[in-house]
This record gives sequence, structure tokens and C-alpha cells, in this order.
Amino acid sequence: MTILTPATSANLGPGFDCLGLSLEFFNKSTIKRSKITSISISGEGAKNIFIKKNNLFVKIFYEYYEKLNGKKDNFSFKFENSIPMSRGLGSSSAVIVSAIASAYHISNYSIDRTSILNEALKYEAHPDNIAPATLGGFVCSIVEDKKVFSIKKEIDKDLQAVVVIPSLTINTEKNRSTLAKRVSLEDATFNLAHSSFLTACFLEKKYDLLKLASKDMLHQTRRMKNYEILFEVQKTALENKAILSTLSGSGSTFFNIAYKDEAKYLYNKLKDKFKHFEVKILEFDNKGFEILQNK
Repeated sequence: MTILTPATSANLGPGFDCLGLSLEFFNKSTIKRSKITSISISGEGAKNIFIKKNNLFVKIFYEYYEKLNGKKDNFSFKFENSIPMSRGLGSSSAVIVSAIASAYHISNYSIDRTSILNEALKYEAHPDNIAPATLGGFVCSIVEDKKVFSIKKEIDKDLQAVVVIPSLTINTEKNRSTLAKRVSLEDATFNLAHSSFLTACFLEKKYDLLKLASKDMLHQTRRMKNYEILFEVQKTALENKAILSTLSGSGSTFFNIAYKDEAKYLYNKLKDKFKHFEVKILEFDNKGFEILQNK
């Protein structure tokens, strides 16, 4: 079997730990029965020996496969990774979701996407990345009694993402530890209002209001101060046709949305100014993970 799992961008400014969306930028994993377990990796992480020896996908896959089948069989795993690691594009969520979905599929167990999402929550404490990786589109999620409740909205094809990907990797947990432990009522209210308004913008397709809706007072500025050139990335994007420009997850990637007929203009401005960063135009994904074949 082969599974494609998309990159995701979380928070979108004020939606800390609850909002995210899915991008057509995939990791591809192929699994075949084999006499021995083997792992091959190309693309992102190919030169990282630790990832090959302590592969999270393989670990989670076998946990579920053994639980479902009562035995451990051998498989060969081929990973073709496009999603940059530790860069705020949901690489770990893609691994978690695809490993669980693959274990169920190859075991011939039928399971719905909501159940896969709830299983993924055991490994990822917040649903902002795992929800769009599973469901696709723009997703607003909450967690209640260790279950994820999500509302998905497909993203219009007349929008495109323009992502700016620095080479700097970010440790999400370490980065999270720098955030304020207490926030003022004023800041909390600000984010509640903007997160709600941002969700309404996607649900009602009021995209011209995304720039206003995506302002944040809880996490973004603190995180960007660790890599101050990101302030200039955001300023450049907003001055050149971006209708939303936010830190992607905890960074270091910066995530922008533009109308399709203006995305190339934004891309060129960012590419010209930040020559040492990777800049990509991406379509939005409305499917979530996709199983391509089963032989």
C-alpha cells in the first residue's frame, strides 16, 4: 500500500492549538510485506541516522499492527519525504496520522477518519495539525474527554499558499516553553475574538478580512523574536498581496495566503528579497491523507 499525507499549517495567527489547514505538499510512504523489516528514506531526513534507527512511523505502525493482528509480521518501508522537518509544517503529525491509517488499512480493518484522529491525539497533544492532516481543508477543533471534535471547511481553489521556509529548525516543545505562563484578560479576549472571526471568515468565504482576523497576542511575536528576520518576511508579504501572513505552527516557516492571480507576484517579491530561504507556491489540500493503492 501507498499513502500520501499532507503538510499542514497550524494556528493561523490567533487560533493557538486549535486551527489548521492542509497543503498539497506530501510525504509518500509505501509498505510491502517482506521477509525482514527494512527502511529506506529519500528526501527530508534521508541523511539522519537517528530517524532510520528510531523511526516514529515504523514504531507506531507496529504498535497498531500487533494490536490488530495479534502478531508481528515483517514489512519493508519506503519513505519519500517532502515535508521539511521541525519547520512548522506538521511533519510529525503527518507521520503519526499516516502510520495509524496504514496499520488499519493493511490489516483490513475499516476505521473512519474521526477515529484515526482520536488515535493520533494519543501522540500529539493538540489537534491543530493532526486534524487537517486527517481531514484536509481548513479545520477548527476542540478536545473534550480525550476526543477531538472538528469542523472542516473546504478551501477555495482560487486561493494559494506561499510559504517561506528558512533552513533554521525549531524544537516545538522548547519553543513552547518560552511562551507566557499567564496572559491578561485583554489579550485572551483579543485572541478569542480574532480566532472566532478567522473561523467565520473561512466558513463564510470572507477572505478579504483574513488580514484583520489573523492578528495574535499570545504566541506569535514571542516566537518570532527568536528569529527576527521573520518580522521582515511578514511585513514584505502583507505589503505585496498577501491576505494572510502568519507564523506556521511554531516556525520557522512563514505561511501566507494570496488570491491565485496574485500568488506569483507575492512569490517573486519574497523570493527576490529572501534569496537564502526556500519559497514555494502550494495549492490547498481538501482531502487529508490518501491511500493510493493496496496490492
